[in-house]
Amino acid sequence: MTNQEILDIAMQQSAIDANCRKEDFYLQENKVVLSTEHPKARKYLTLPFYCNLISYGNNIVASVHPEIREVVESYINKYPIEHCFETPNLHVLNDELQRRNRRICFMAEYFLPDIQMLKAGECDFVTRLLGPDDFADLYTAEWSNALCEKRKHLDVLAVAAYDGNKLIGLAGCSADGESMWQIGVDVLPSYRRKGIAAALTSRLAVEILERGKVPFYCAAWSNLKSVRNAIKSGFRPAWVEMTAKESELVASFNR
Repeated sequence: MTNQEILDIAMQQSAIDANCRKEDFYLQENKVVLSTEHPKARKYLTLPFYCNLISYGNNIVASVHPEIREVVESYINKYPIEHCFETPNLHVLNDELQRRNRRICFMAEYFLPDIQMLKAGECDFVTRLLGPDDFADLYTAEWSNALCEKRKHLDVLAVAAYDGNKLIGLAGCSADGESMWQIGVDVLPSYRRKGIAAALTSRLAVEILERGKVPFYCAAWSNLKSVRNAIKSGFRPAWVEMTAKESELVASFNR
């Protein structure tokens, strides 16, 4: 699989999620579409969106509810792409959302593997490839990034690191789309800064590609440790997203 093929697959998945065309992400002008449900959307998404902004760097594709369409169209066409995803301009959109009992909620950067840079890494500990039966008992707080208890049925593959018989690191992937599997990784605090996360992430990415799927990695912009791990593992920034949710849901995260 080439980098262009990987990017095309990601854009096609984003198009399914947003209810647009893959080609819309290559446009130089912004695009606003109405959000709808889709059976092939990423499994963790709650559709339809009220307001979701996606950018692969060329433009912004906004997938929205009809009542906020004109507001969002005006917003994304008023400011530069990158400023639409950050303050102070972001307050303009959030003020309009709050009038409709919504707020900006999730903001993230997504990474795709660079085939020229990706290779299965190594560390000073034994690593093993695990299947669902092997990690069935690992749905605990220590491994909550690698595995998702709410969607156990989507967790399909993992790579673990051991110090003797002690599990010290785990990278897992969930089949969030038909062609794209998302990677998450955890390392015990006392074993960090030893190259374990990158070794697990990169090996898992190679294993995913060998199965004909595209691995992807998500990190908050401020989570520099996670971003550094993505880059060290052979991933590169590909797209960004920002999603609005009900005000009550946003407030619940702050309690």
